[in-house]
Amino acid sequence: MAIKVLTVVTSHGDLGNTGTKTGWYLPEVSHPYDVFTKAGFEVDFVSPKGGDAPMDPGSAEAFKEDPVSQAFLKSGAEKLKTTMKPSDVDISKYKVIFYAGGHGPMFDLPKNEEIAKLCAKAYEGGAVVCAVCHGTVGLVPVKLSNGESIVKGQTITSFTNAEEEFVKLTEAMPFLLETKLKDLGGTFVGAENFQVNVQTSGRIVTGQNPPSAGPMAEKVVSLVKAA
Repeated sequence: MAIKVLTVVTSHGDLGNTGTKTGWYLPEVSHPYDVFTKAGFEVDFVSPKGGDAPMDPGSAEAFKEDPVSQAFLKSGAEKLKTTMKPSDVDISKYKVIFYAGGHGPMFDLPKNEEIAKLCAKAYEGGAVVCAVCHGTVGLVPVKLSNGESIVKGQTITSFTNAEEEFVKLTEAMPFLLETKLKDLGGTFVGAENFQVNVQTSGRIVTGQNPPSAGPMAEKVVSLVKAA
């Protein structure tokens, strides 16, 4: 039986009040998908609304020379047009829950209790929970059966406040993710802007930014195979 990965993507396509489109960020889906499928894992997708999940159009342009992303657009990306709704998911089937990034997740994942409950159930059932970049915001609403945040006491990373400032989107965000993770009791470890940074804390694996997406997935594969 193949190991199954549930990838959580955003349903949100507007970047605050900027008039710019956003969504899930291409290499943060394509690179983990490549790593997971090459390891023999099966990858399914869920989004808050289900159906067609919007890709950040800027990410397609920025990564048009990236062979992994281009291969994904030709083969795997069709799955993002028919994502499951949270109510469609049998969480007991999944050994890995992965939150993909992009600025879109900042707007819908913190408020999505359905996916948060799926994540808590999976984690407490022994699954690996992982996220990259702004995808770590998916952990913000996750509370465990003891009532505490899944983030509390964990060593964790995400897109940093410095990176947000660098891309000039601090004001467009509903809150700063690094600050929120610290407020929830996480031990935040950030690297220099856009350097690979993967943090492992038990069965929680997080990557800081787009370059960390593939390395994060590789760490997850090694964790799952060692279990």
